[in-house]
Amino acid sequence: MEKHFLHTIFKPENFTTEELNLILEQFENITFKKNDVLIEKGKVANFYFFLESGFLRSYSIDLEGNDITTKFFSGGDIVIDWYSYFLKKPCKESIQALTHGKCWKISFTNFMKLFSIEAFREVGRTRLINNYFELKNHSVSVISDHAKDRYLNLMKEKPQLIQNVPLKHIATYLGITDTSLSRIRKEITR
Repeated sequence: MEKHFLHTIFKPENFTTEELNLILEQFENITFKKNDVLIEKGKVANFYFFLESGFLRSYSIDLEGNDITTKFFSGGDIVIDWYSYFLKKPCKESIQALTHGKCWKISFTNFMKLFSIEAFREVGRTRLINNYFELKNHSVSVISDHAKDRYLNLMKEKPQLIQNVPLKHIATYLGITDTSLSRIRKEITR
């Protein structure tokens, strides 16, 4: 299988040839179809994924039975339930494909084989920190920013989502109704 995509994450200049070969051997290429579930609520996440192409979302069902999108994933993102993967606890949300696509998965056992490689740990640490900041910024934004500003920010930071993701998922991610999102979109196009 072609592993060129993984070279964009694990840059060859940061690893010895032996380290890079060992890393690449641990990943398995998979394809997914729209609506496939990669990580399922209530089950332990035994894999994490580097998303090469396509769009995914994490979501949970609130106490009133509403499907709420908590995060979007697009090409280049790490797709993981950190809590479940590392602590071996059941997932609290599911991760579902919004389009067809391709990703690279690694099991926890194979991940642990690589943990002795310092540059590999650094890639993971950087990804974890970036995920934390993204989550924190989104959480604060839902509380302190106007819905229109949240939408404009999403358009600016991830314009490809607006074109490829159903608006109902974007609305729940922004913490608003479909109707409110429609009104905001009409207002922006004027």
